[in-house]
Parts: sequence; C-alpha cells; structure tokens
Amino acid sequence: MQLRDKLDQDRMLITAWSTSPSEEMAGALARCPFDTVTVDMQHGAHTETTAFASAKAIFAAGKPAIMRIPVGRNDLASRALDMGFEAVIAPMINSVSDAEAFAAAMKYPPVGERSWGPMRALQLHSGHSPESYFRSANSETLALAMIETRAAFAALDGILATDGIDGIFVGPSDLSISWSDGAGVDPQNEELQDVIAEIGNRAHRAGKAAAIFAVDPADVPRFGKMGYRLAALNTDPAIIHAGAAVMLDKARG
Repeated sequence: MQLRDKLDQDRMLITAWSTSPSEEMAGALARCPFDTVTVDMQHGAHTETTAFASAKAIFAAGKPAIMRIPVGRNDLASRALDMGFEAVIAPMINSVSDAEAFAAAMKYPPVGERSWGPMRALQLHSGHSPESYFRSANSETLALAMIETRAAFAALDGILATDGIDGIFVGPSDLSISWSDGAGVDPQNEELQDVIAEIGNRAHRAGKAAAIFAVDPADVPRFGKMGYRLAALNTDPAIIHAGAAVMLDKARG
C-alpha cells in the first residue's frame, strides 16, 4: 500500500528517521514495525548515493520511502521522486513563493514543472507503466512543506492553498527558536503547543496532510488529537541507544 493510501486511512503513521549514510541501516529500520522511513539529507549524513540506495532498501522491505531535502534543493526533490521516493519534505518553506517553487519541482504539468525521467521509480514501482505513472504521479507523490518559523506560520493558509502542496511538516525545534526570537531551543514550550495544535487543525480543515517531528515519542497521541497523521520518531542513533538501554537494563537486572 502506498503512503498516500495509508494517510487516507485517517490513522497516525510513524516514520523512522534515517541520518546515517548506510543503506543497510535504512533497510533495517524499514524491517522494524515503522510505517515508513525518512531519509534525511538536511541534517543527516546521507549523500545522494547513500540516499538513493536507501530508497531501494526501504522499498525492498515493503515500506514507502520519504526524503527530506536540504534547504532550497528543489532539484533534488525531483530526483528523489525519480529514484522511487513517495514523498519529499522541504525545510524552511516560509512563504507562498517558496511553496510554489517546491510544488513546481514535485509535480508534472499542468500543476508543476517536473521533467520526465522516473526510470528508477518505474523499476521499483513495477505495477506502473510509464503512462500510468505519469497519470498518477501528481496525486500519489506527496509534497510536504515544513512549517518551522513565524514567517511560515503567518503564511500557513496560503501555503496550504498552494496547488501541488499535499501537506505540511512541523519542525518543533526550529519553530521554538523562531517563536522565542532566538532565545533558545525548547520544543516543549507551553505557548508553542497551541501554535502546533492550530497548524494541525488548519491543515486538517484544508484537506491537507499534517506531519510533525516528535521530539518526545510520548507526544504522538496528543499530536493525533491535533489532526496530525504522520509523526517522526527521533533519529537512527537515538533509536539504537534506546533499544540498547532496554536490553542492557534487562541483562543487568
């Protein structure tokens, strides 16, 4: 089942977060009971080579792959789709013009300006012919614009209304920096929780997907009540550390 179809089931999906430049690690995460795996090229150590190989490993495990591109790398958004990723997260979408540029790279005409060349995607998604892929790609691939600044929040309705933008992805840490005018990083800031709730609810009312990075996994049920339907659970090193702590606690009694 594709990521779009899973989101349409109106339940919370959980994505692992791959930062290590290893297709083996990405594939191992995909074989865990996550719903999807996100390959992070903004703050992660992935190169294009390891990211593209990771997409294949994630798909081989039966899970959809998501990529987060670096800031402004809309050219990489198009390449990610060509390599079989089903969704792309774009950071620092702070205006309608930012959203339009991102959407243009993500969607074929007449919605956007994505050029033709999904050869790896057609190999992975073998149920598609070139013709059927072209007809369905605009609706089946997801463009997720990150909301992580005051400017993005002010432009939220316009970003949500942008043709080709399928949803938003909240970065609570960066949003807390912007919200405090650079005073610090505090994603649990009490005032910020109302802002996060409003973003989720406004996205839900607009018929767009709402996703968020859950700094604390215990926050995921609360985010679900706010209208979010995709949550990221920390990075692969943190997942390893958490698992190791549980195992060592058991081993040491």
